[in-house]
Amino acid sequence: MKNPLKHLIIFTSLFFTFSPALTQAQYSDYLTMSQKIISLGKEYPSLCSVKTLVKTDGGKEIQAITIGTGDKDNKPAIAVLGGVEGSYVLGPELAFGFASSLLHAAANNGTKELLDKVTFYILPNVSPDATEQFFAGLRYERNINEKSTDNDRDFLTGEDPYEDLNHDGLITQIRVRDPEGSWVISKEDNRVMVPADLSKGETGDYKVFSEGIDNDHDGKFNEDGEGGVDFNRNFTFDYEQYGLNAGLYPVSEPEVKAVADFLYDRFNVYAVFAFGPQDNLGHPLKASDNSRSGRRITSILKSDEVINKLVSEKYHDITGAKGAPPAIMGHGDFMDWAYYHYGRYSFSTPGWWFPVGKGETREAAFLKYAASHNMNDVFVPWTETGHPDFPGEKVEVGGIKPFAMINPPADTVPVLIEKTYRFITTIAAMHPELEFLNTKIEDAGENIFRVSLDVHNKGIFATCTEAGDRNIWTRIMRISIETGKGQVLLSGDRVARIERLEGDRSASYSWLVSGKGQVKIKAGALNTGTITTDIELK
Repeated sequence: MKNPLKHLIIFTSLFFTFSPALTQAQYSDYLTMSQKIISLGKEYPSLCSVKTLVKTDGGKEIQAITIGTGDKDNKPAIAVLGGVEGSYVLGPELAFGFASSLLHAAANNGTKELLDKVTFYILPNVSPDATEQFFAGLRYERNINEKSTDNDRDFLTGEDPYEDLNHDGLITQIRVRDPEGSWVISKEDNRVMVPADLSKGETGDYKVFSEGIDNDHDGKFNEDGEGGVDFNRNFTFDYEQYGLNAGLYPVSEPEVKAVADFLYDRFNVYAVFAFGPQDNLGHPLKASDNSRSGRRITSILKSDEVINKLVSEKYHDITGAKGAPPAIMGHGDFMDWAYYHYGRYSFSTPGWWFPVGKGETREAAFLKYAASHNMNDVFVPWTETGHPDFPGEKVEVGGIKPFAMINPPADTVPVLIEKTYRFITTIAAMHPELEFLNTKIEDAGENIFRVSLDVHNKGIFATCTEAGDRNIWTRIMRISIETGKGQVLLSGDRVARIERLEGDRSASYSWLVSGKGQVKIKAGALNTGTITTDIELK
């Protein structure tokens, strides 16, 4: 892989000189983000186009940005998605910030060369109904759209919403002093509640609930409010039937179907990046000895594992991110769908996290991190309040503020965008790219010529994933020879399949042609790009 790595170093050195001109100090609500996306298309009409894929049940548009030069849909492409999980409001900022940074840098030689070879499809926010809760008068972590659903399956909808008991505009927790409870105050930080550890002889003295009232008196709090279905639980791979917020059936939601259709229609996409709770950049996936069960793939395949590991290493090197938390496994999530069913290289990261030491609870680790980074507005002190469900009992409201543990302070976002830009553009420079090598013409006598050559992948990425090699949504690479007037193809296929090529690998082809003149050879597919050469037989 010497040549591809040399190619990567050249691109990387160019990208590292760029400093994106993005200086935002706050997260963007739906209208602000939508206007910024439209403005990009107007500012860079020759490089950027914007289209609306669909409207959600909440009336919000799912927008797609296409960035590139020339015939954008007929060369290798990368898709970048934000808002995969609605509570991760950092995701839309990183996705849009990447698009803006890419366009601002388009005049630079390295970026211009990349845009000539690779197209980028950016969908900044695929869960706008959910992310908008961050900007609402009542803030709580939301991942669901605005479809009316019966979450607790009692044939009623919206009968147990959130209530703001202390009127601070935030939904945190309530704790109730009760000897039958299963929670205790943490020894690491007395602001944090943790489950009692029975193995250590602990007994609980608190019950802990989401802040609110048990409106339907079923013992659960806030389990059936407004909305909805979770975008990141509604895809087809490992879909959880009857799962909470998973939808009535896979791809039941208009935004999920629109995103899947958009990607399925773009055979030129070879890799997908998403920002959400799933993470194979902090912790790359590992192949299993039994990665296949018949035709079904059950874990990442060996050669795809190699690429995942390489991309993960680049992520750590460029962003400086270390100590990623354990990956969150999902059902019906986007990252797994993009790999197992769409058949593309699929990468996902939350984009930001804080370190959690061995034996630490996540909450206590966060509060320690927040104190050391001057994040002062992240906790609501426990305050006693009256509660209709617990008359005469001591009830307190408090806890870590919603969104705080999964989204960084807004003033740190521009730096994260700059690192994300450098990371994705560096990985994009590793795209599959074909070339012809070792072209030979041999005169076999009697006006007959043998033509032979190699098709070589000079990229680092394979021409498609191993998982997608037999996927109907991955275009087959073909090589064809076109003879001229008076020429006859004596042997060799006029059109042949090129098997999957890993980085720095080649496939050899030869033909016997009768007659002098020019022959044209063409090779490739949408996800690799197509190359041609004219060979003169004389």
